[in-house]
Amino acid sequence: MCVAVAVLVAGTVWLCASSEGFMGGPYGGYRVQDVDVNKLWTTAGSNGWRASSAPRSYWPPPPAETNGYLRVRCNGGLNQQRSAICNAVVAARIMNATLVLPELDTNSFWRDKSGFPGIYDVPHFLKTLKHDVHIVTSLPGIMSKGKTKKLKAHKIVPPRDAPLSWYTTLALEEMKKYGAIYLTPFSHRLAEDIDDPELQRLRCRVNYHALRFKPHIMKISNEIVNKLRSEGHFMSIHLRFEMDMLAFAGCIDIFTPEEQKILIEYREKNFAKKILVYRDRRIIGKCPLTPEEVGLILRAIGFDNSTRIYLASGEIFGGDRFMSPFRAMFPRLDNHSSVGPEKLEENTRGLAGSAVDYMVCLLSDIFMPTYDGPSNFANNLMGHRLYYGFRTTITPNRKALAPIFMDREEGHVTGFEDRVRLVMFNTHFGGPHKRIHPESFYTNSWPECFCHMNPMNPSDKCPSDDPHDVLGGQLQNEEIEDVDLKTTDNIESTTQIEETMI
Repeated sequence: MCVAVAVLVAGTVWLCASSEGFMGGPYGGYRVQDVDVNKLWTTAGSNGWRASSAPRSYWPPPPAETNGYLRVRCNGGLNQQRSAICNAVVAARIMNATLVLPELDTNSFWRDKSGFPGIYDVPHFLKTLKHDVHIVTSLPGIMSKGKTKKLKAHKIVPPRDAPLSWYTTLALEEMKKYGAIYLTPFSHRLAEDIDDPELQRLRCRVNYHALRFKPHIMKISNEIVNKLRSEGHFMSIHLRFEMDMLAFAGCIDIFTPEEQKILIEYREKNFAKKILVYRDRRIIGKCPLTPEEVGLILRAIGFDNSTRIYLASGEIFGGDRFMSPFRAMFPRLDNHSSVGPEKLEENTRGLAGSAVDYMVCLLSDIFMPTYDGPSNFANNLMGHRLYYGFRTTITPNRKALAPIFMDREEGHVTGFEDRVRLVMFNTHFGGPHKRIHPESFYTNSWPECFCHMNPMNPSDKCPSDDPHDVLGGQLQNEEIEDVDLKTTDNIESTTQIEETMI
């Protein structure tokens, strides 16, 4: 695939990069008042860091005998499900459990039945994690009264953001008692802050190495990216301006009475009752940016109307009334329907469509989320782009921008673009930076899943590039069956984008 080759070359250049990347700050970040917008099309400065999720201390293989089976149901959208799968692998590791291939809750939200095997490459997932946990595709059968029956898992509702100790005590006791447990729902059911860098690196191995989309999704994504890039650079934007997010945020005053009624009814049906005041929500940055606001930000930064933009979004609430101002500023807009191959819609419903958007946004030269709130598609994508060579991400500070837009709406337009630039250029643009609460580990896995090529601290030293080499070497040292990874590595290096990043 042309894109895969291009990414491989770009990745090679990035691995050789140093702190001399353009405008690198203390962590390769940007804190400037003037930026040459053309340089934003390149990757952010690495400051000598590169991605690495290989173990840096002894990491024994999973014991041959486990304590039982762990079954989970991952609910929510693509981002929540990915993080839930990562958490399930960590839980299986610390419990010494055999993980049953995670179930994806595709019926309630996405209304499809593709599940894990319909979205992800199952053989690749099993092979990539074989040094970390035992995984089976289904619960085994057991003999009962001369008949074979499937082992029944004991259902448990795990607490939200449960600590590791919950899994190694209460959950493990139930597993030993019943032989298998079923944790549902399993979104945000393991604490993100874990004081064990090796377990955090395991999360990264799952998220950025084991979870590879199926070939047909990769093929469609590559076709779209090749077409977009045939005319030069392109930007992707996750335009989060759909009914569910607007209802959740409580930002409804800008809509017609009929539209407000729809949003209120949706909120009452799907979310906890809470009094939300639009102006208050907006001033603290809790309202998604409108399409027009996104256009004004891009224009203030310095992008012109020749910029090609790929939109990853659902149905824009309010329709063309909100999209027209954006389209007037940036007419070269595409999505997976307009730029994809024929009959694309048949292959991109539900989770698969979200997966295609995810891949195109991952590979774009610049990515801009418009609402990086909790449990959002953009969160995992920003973390993936960080891991994937510090690819440029423009992250609007909605709280800082809110008073600027509100002043403009009241007729105070003097210095508007200068004020927007002041906010927008005071950011890291996708470079390595310290994670500060409430930023998620899945949005920023630095420093646990990164290493330094010329470290001052020995703990930051880069191990072998490939997690499989490190883990395979440990297995050989224990005189366990030698797995010939070299042949596999050589074959898979030709599709580095699929192996390393998805």
